[in-house]
Amino acid sequence: MIRRPILVENRLGLHARAAAKLVQLTSRFRSEIHLSREEEQQQIDGKSILGILKLGAGRGARLVVTVIGPDEMDAASAIELLFHTKFGEES
Repeated sequence: MIRRPILVENRLGLHARAAAKLVQLTSRFRSEIHLSREEEQQQIDGKSILGILKLGAGRGARLVVTVIGPDEMDAASAIELLFHTKFGEES
């Protein structure tokens, strides 16, 4: 199991387009992927666009990504890269 904090840095936060990119990425992995707000216990399925949108994670939100499964290292790294590159929305 991998559990990592992650910061939403892109200007618009996890809006529909960013959430769709995240779901498209997470769906490629066999591992279970969950996201939660840092201060909350409820975990959202990282492969569910509605769940991700329900997080209401704007810019500056602190999330925790939990990945469990056979390709967890690759999945966690890819998710971190997507957030770090601001979903390709900003230069």
